[in-house]
Amino acid sequence: MQEKELQLTGGSLYYEIRPRGVCVTGWQGLAGEVTIPKELEGLPVTDIEKKAFLSKKNLRKVFLPDTVEQIGDWAFAYCDSLEQVELPEREIRFGKVVFLECGRLRSLAIRGKERSVAALLAAAVTTTEAYYLLDIREAGSSEWLSRWDARLLAVMQTSDQEGYSKQVLCGEEDYGSTDLTAYMSGRRRVKVRLMLLRLLYADGLNSQIKEELQTYLKDHTKGCESEETWQVILQEHGEEREYYELFARLGCLTEDNLDAILQDIGEDYPEMKAFFLRYKQEKLGYTDFFEELEL
Repeated sequence: MQEKELQLTGGSLYYEIRPRGVCVTGWQGLAGEVTIPKELEGLPVTDIEKKAFLSKKNLRKVFLPDTVEQIGDWAFAYCDSLEQVELPEREIRFGKVVFLECGRLRSLAIRGKERSVAALLAAAVTTTEAYYLLDIREAGSSEWLSRWDARLLAVMQTSDQEGYSKQVLCGEEDYGSTDLTAYMSGRRRVKVRLMLLRLLYADGLNSQIKEELQTYLKDHTKGCESEETWQVILQEHGEEREYYELFARLGCLTEDNLDAILQDIGEDYPEMKAFFLRYKQEKLGYTDFFEELEL
């Protein structure tokens, strides 16, 4: 079949006309955002070919049309800057590891569904590698959330050392290669990211799991033997009030560690620092502090 080219702002979209519609076969360009048209040559765009957007380093956002029915293997794999993909609310057949190594992906947004679903869906395929949760129709349902939580618990219960021996044998260097301490810290950060996200979007979260998440996060805050909860907040969410307010609300900010936390912030993230300073001035740990914030 003959491959054709469509000029878009910032690049070229390549496609082929196939029996049941148009298949997007590739992209070349420097644009950070790409909106794939609903129709080409009067035919619906139904497929994204295998590896169509593989390793497009500048790509940050992709908007897929309502006509898309299938996305092939590795279609967006190794897109290092990819943050958001918008999907239609319809059944889509996904190939293998469509979003492999898309470490910055934070939103798989389904038109018509809440932001929380977009965030949890993205984490399911990037952080937990649970591609069985990539189910457009079921995403956000109580059953889907239960499956998401089951995967979260499985990650929580995994030893921080799991996979270390394999990494050393394979010569990987993600956590400092043979540095076991750094490797284990990296594993705990993964757990912390997932727990914070789930507590931020806590719909359908049962009280027992919620308590487990809170306990783990408080056990890894500033001043503990390992401090990954605070490190994730400081290094990844210093400008996101919903995260650092959650950090305080969970009890991870205490009289014992507050001064050290303020010292860590230094001159960075002035809004977070101001929030914590006000928290210090109020009666630390009292719920009326948070009630006032709602006014």
